Amino acid sequence: MISNKFKASLMLILAALMVFTTACSSSSNSKDDAGGKQEVTVTFRSTGSDDSLNKYFKSGLVEEFEKQNPDIKINLSPILASEGDYFSKVVLQMKSSDTSPDLIAEDTSILKSDALAGYLEPLDTQVEGWSDWINIIPNLKEGVTGEDGKIYGIPATSDTRGLWYNKDLFKQAGLPVPWEPKTWEDVLEAARTIKAKLPDVTPMHMTVGKASGEGVTMQTLEMLLYGTEDELYNAETKKWIVNSPGLLDSFKFINQVFNVDKTGPSLQIALSGQAGSMAFEQLLPQDKMAIALDGSWAGSTWGPDGAAPIENVTEKMGFVAMPTQHGQEPGATTMSGGWAWSIPANGKHKDASWKFLQFIMNKENATARVVAEGALSPRMDSVEVGGYLDRPFIKEAQSFLNTAHFRPTNDQYASVSTQIQSIVESIASGKLTPEDAIKQFTDNVTRVAGADAVEQK
Repeated sequence: MISNKFKASLMLILAALMVFTTACSSSSNSKDDAGGKQEVTVTFRSTGSDDSLNKYFKSGLVEEFEKQNPDIKINLSPILASEGDYFSKVVLQMKSSDTSPDLIAEDTSILKSDALAGYLEPLDTQVEGWSDWINIIPNLKEGVTGEDGKIYGIPATSDTRGLWYNKDLFKQAGLPVPWEPKTWEDVLEAARTIKAKLPDVTPMHMTVGKASGEGVTMQTLEMLLYGTEDELYNAETKKWIVNSPGLLDSFKFINQVFNVDKTGPSLQIALSGQAGSMAFEQLLPQDKMAIALDGSWAGSTWGPDGAAPIENVTEKMGFVAMPTQHGQEPGATTMSGGWAWSIPANGKHKDASWKFLQFIMNKENATARVVAEGALSPRMDSVEVGGYLDRPFIKEAQSFLNTAHFRPTNDQYASVSTQIQSIVESIASGKLTPEDAIKQFTDNVTRVAGADAVEQK
């Protein structure tokens, strides 16, 4: 038999081992094995070998941070994928502490749903102690605020949308340059004039193919809808507005372009996931397209390092605000979105991640990124940084923020947006009339959101 004295000694040894094991486990949560450094894994969507964000990080930025913080190592872990695939892969990673990154790029269109699912860490405490938070454009903070009112990300890039136009083609068609449309009818009439005067030119591009995903919702439907008296979501009742005069008129505008006036591109181009690239890399610069409703970032295509460089680009191209439907106040409208940085709830190094996040979002570093990407800065003081406003069309794009609208703060947005994308494609391809589209939208949103989450106007 084992003596009581031996049992007591054995229990002490086991207890000591448990304490040692727990201490080692706790240590591994704060320090990685390699050199005792915290290894912060940063995940973002990559577009390939020419990815500007990857180049931005590797331009000396990471090296400088690691020099200032010798106890932290930054591990860049980009995901080469389409937007949809990126979102899916990131969610799978964030579900487990074994696979979750420490800092992640979140599109503001899905940030709210990821926050509701518990994948993201609230950052309210952190931003309260961050002196630069006051420099973030107030409206953009809405895009990183969850349904519970908490902050789940720091806006990193911003954008606006408007009407790009080829000045040379406008002059050939006898249209005014600079062009300053005041109503939707002005836009439609310009496209009709191009068609009549320049039959070999595609008058107008809008993103309508569901293969382009969120671009259909933001670049097209919401750019129209938020120029009416109606909106997509009632923030007071927290319900989706599925049947309104503004929504019907927005559907009618799309139908007018593609099926009545026939001033849009061929369906082979319009429904392609590469429609935007074709418009800005080929058709517009080659004088084969006159107007394109699209984002502020598109102009970087024509820069010296862009896919289709144009010398003296501001002499050839113009960028003007999308007017409201009837020219009603404030006269113009735009949608603003962008990417944010978030810290996953299952990340292992939250303090170190926050330290790196503050570093890349300081005035100089945050501005350097958007300049490299051709985007707009979420920081109000970026306009003070040399070179920021010197880029072609940035001054115009920045001014559009004064009339900007933002996607609804609702975790169901992604599902509703998917319905919009499918219906807009069906309207453009002639499969749905605007009136039938309203009915289908009502039925579909009611199904995905629930009858108690919709209202008609």
